[in-house]
Amino acid sequence: MFALVCTLALAFASAEELVDQVYTIPADEWRYVDLGIGQRPARVEAEYEVRAGSDQVRLAVIRRDDLEHLREGLPHGVVETTEPGRSGKLACEVRPPGEYVVVVDNRMSDGRETQVRLRIWLELPPAVGAIPERLSPRRRLTVILVSFAAFFAIVTWSGRKLLP
Repeated sequence: MFALVCTLALAFASAEELVDQVYTIPADEWRYVDLGIGQRPARVEAEYEVRAGSDQVRLAVIRRDDLEHLREGLPHGVVETTEPGRSGKLACEVRPPGEYVVVVDNRMSDGRETQVRLRIWLELPPAVGAIPERLSPRRRLTVILVSFAAFFAIVTWSGRKLLP
């Protein structure tokens, strides 16, 4: 029974990895990754690890509209941010309307170019009434295994009740 519950949990988990890559960020600059979630709410989880360079890097989730303010050095809004350091994690909920980006900020560096490994996951709730266009191979296998397990459980239970 426990295996069935674990299998169902894996089948309905909707977290998807958006980015897993190493970025080179010049001293006193920043780079961003567009989340591309559209007008759907989502949970964003991100983590970074400095491979080489400054130990004063931070992550921030901001609205795409605030990106221009950041570019021009003007005050801008922040949804969530990490403390400066060699590594960090953040998790936040983003709600529409609006587009969001994750910014890797190396502006507090001591004049060193920095290599940062960035990983971002998005967890999108299923749209109401939506049918997935295509399931991943892992989810397909999970659905098939759960269906077979349920079918054989019902057949076994029915057989025991019908046979004396």
